[in-house]
Amino acid sequence: MNNEQNTTSNSSKIISKPRIISGVTLIILSIVLTLSFVSYLMNWKADQSQAGTMTDKTVQSSNLFGKIGDWLGNLFIFESIGVAAFVVAFLCFVFGTLVFKKNYFKPWKTISHSLFFICWTPIFFGAVTNGEGVLGGVYGYQIMDYLKSYIGSVGLWLVLLVSFTLYFVLEFNLRPSSIKNKLNDINDNTFGKLKSLMPDSEEEFEADEELEKEIVPENISVNTNPVKTDNDFSNIKVTQDFEPIKTPNQTSFKEDIKETIKESVPEPIVLSSTPSEPQKPILSTPLPKVEDDFSFNVEIKKDEDFEVATPENKSDDLVSKHGLYDHKLDLAKFQMPSVELLKDYGNEEITINKDELEENKNRIVGLLKTFNVGISEIKATIGPTVTLYEIVPEAGIRVAAIKKLQDDIALNLSALGIRIIAPMPGKGTIGIEVPRKNPTMVSMRSVVASPKFQSADMDLPIVFGRTISNEVFVADLAKMPHLLMAGATGQGKSVGINAILTSLIYKKHPSELKFVMVDPKKVELSLYSKIERHYLAKLPDTEDAIITDNAKVINTLNSLCIEMDDRYELLKNAFCKNIKEYNAKFAQRKLNPENGHRYLPYIVLVVDEFADLIMTAGKEVEHPIARLAQLARAIGIHLIVATQRPSVNVITGMIKANFPARVAFRVISGVDSKTILDSPGAEQLVGKGDMLYFNGNDLTRLQCAFVDTPEVERIAEFVGEQKGYSDAYLLPEYSGEDATSTVGAFDPNEKDALFEEGARIVVSTQQGSTSMLQRQLKLGYNRAGRIMDQLEAAGVVGGFNGAKAREVLISDLNSLERLLDELKGR
Repeated sequence: MNNEQNTTSNSSKIISKPRIISGVTLIILSIVLTLSFVSYLMNWKADQSQAGTMTDKTVQSSNLFGKIGDWLGNLFIFESIGVAAFVVAFLCFVFGTLVFKKNYFKPWKTISHSLFFICWTPIFFGAVTNGEGVLGGVYGYQIMDYLKSYIGSVGLWLVLLVSFTLYFVLEFNLRPSSIKNKLNDINDNTFGKLKSLMPDSEEEFEADEELEKEIVPENISVNTNPVKTDNDFSNIKVTQDFEPIKTPNQTSFKEDIKETIKESVPEPIVLSSTPSEPQKPILSTPLPKVEDDFSFNVEIKKDEDFEVATPENKSDDLVSKHGLYDHKLDLAKFQMPSVELLKDYGNEEITINKDELEENKNRIVGLLKTFNVGISEIKATIGPTVTLYEIVPEAGIRVAAIKKLQDDIALNLSALGIRIIAPMPGKGTIGIEVPRKNPTMVSMRSVVASPKFQSADMDLPIVFGRTISNEVFVADLAKMPHLLMAGATGQGKSVGINAILTSLIYKKHPSELKFVMVDPKKVELSLYSKIERHYLAKLPDTEDAIITDNAKVINTLNSLCIEMDDRYELLKNAFCKNIKEYNAKFAQRKLNPENGHRYLPYIVLVVDEFADLIMTAGKEVEHPIARLAQLARAIGIHLIVATQRPSVNVITGMIKANFPARVAFRVISGVDSKTILDSPGAEQLVGKGDMLYFNGNDLTRLQCAFVDTPEVERIAEFVGEQKGYSDAYLLPEYSGEDATSTVGAFDPNEKDALFEEGARIVVSTQQGSTSMLQRQLKLGYNRAGRIMDQLEAAGVVGGFNGAKAREVLISDLNSLERLLDELKGR
């Protein structure tokens, strides 16, 4: 077993073959460049004349690497940057060592220094040699000559010296204040001890000797062992009847002792007035004599400089050692689906029927003239399904007069789906959309393979189809942030959902995206059951990841609310505002997984028939949907809700307010169009994928891309056959309010090993949450749920309370310990 672990650990450190090849190549290239440059500088006149005779075998080269060396030296030294070319060879060596993860040099600092010398050195040698020779190269001579002609020789040298001086000042921090501090540090370190032990003058030296002989009391015991202090003498032990002597600094130590003793000695009493008798001070305590060879040694040890291990430094060390966290490592060999899995419907180019265009133009112009509406200009834009005719009315024509003629134009053209846009946003024209007699189908393969979708730099890119101008239309679900879809039966709503799911699967790795699929019809989304272990999320202890039972839908929505709250707690602890910042911080190893942090994938909730849920569950579904729509955008949970009947009792005002992005396929009446889009127009669509997309500002007509059921099956099989996770992404556990409690009497013999620790966590935090126990104890949802049931049976927490946390019945840890002792005694 140990051998297997060692083999695994060693294999994780092995550098891949491509990196070895590239690193060795760069190092060899640096050596070749260096030797070629040295050889070229030694014989540059002869080598320069041979640089252009690469194919002439009769010409012999004096370079170490032959004509290749001549060519390299001529290219880098003579024709470009002169001797600064050695910096290029040095950079090749630096990058070669970095490939082997040998950080001999700091990459960014090395590059910045190299760029400075590449720019400065040629100009300097160009000025020194005045353009003669090859030391400055063509670049150095030309820049030198240009600067010299504008600022003169003095100005040129001034620029060179000032730039070089600024470089050294900024690099080595050569400011006057820093230089002064460094000199002071040197002075303190070298002369501080000697100065502190030497007297200031000869008189002071003699006075100190007398003080030692006559005044120092006998009962003052001084610890003569070396004392380690922090620049003061507070640790020196001086024992006497009075308070210990404390001196502030080292240089005036003897002087302070002298002053302190004088202050402690009482005033002398004169016994005789005879001048010849010396006056001696009388102390209350007899002063013993001390030896003349009294010595005192002081050793000062400064605090060693150390670097505080901040979280940023620790994360940088982890990144430099292990690299950025890669969330794709669990499925490192996962292959994204190829475009070949989608059906090729052949040529999808739009064919122009000039007769049809001319006929429609004449009918529109003729009808408008009949109603005294003059036109100064008209042009046509052909799309896959409809043709847009843009007209510029004559001066004095009211726009409302043209809007009223919508039904008359439809009657005159004998076409279904005439839609007038008056005026067109951002244009001084009025648009008339006329369906084509032979529309062109837009396949999913054509839009997925388009450069616009392949190069889309979005968090959750969705390709809907093509616009009237035949451009691929791509939108970001993460910025919508939720999508509301409506359309009558058979108008392309389910195909639109498949197009959205397919485009997300084509762009996102399984570790980055999870789907929660709700399918009351039980047949539309069943194709995606094969990708359960890759892209789907579900509740624990449920068999099917695709939810078809309305009772389970309520639990799933409430579970998503718990997941949302848990993610917001993680973002709060990580000081991040959204999931993108959080994942970037986690990838940089600035968040500790031991504290519950983890990589957060995006979660997309897909509801195929929302009206059926409202009819069966009502407010129990509407409230969690509205709560998710209001709050879940920042933590990466996005909603796609579709319905056949966009009535006001299904799409309520609370839901509409949080779904700014909406898609409308053909609906039955203008009232339904106003319900979904807040404006008419969806009732005039021609069906079969013809749709209107509203992002809160603009209304865009699109032809939805067509993806057939066999294509979805092939994609699901391709993904499902690959290695996936052990199970679907598990959402937090949730049980309905009507669920009967199965908690019985507490049995101490069957309690979990982490029961007491879980009880202390719950009481200390006063939060009876299963997900909180799961994070704190690093458990699965099932085991954390069993511990919570045991806590309920023991009387620590209350019963289940829906989406809210359980009530904690014990207020402090002391009461909990008494309860735990009672439980042990049973």
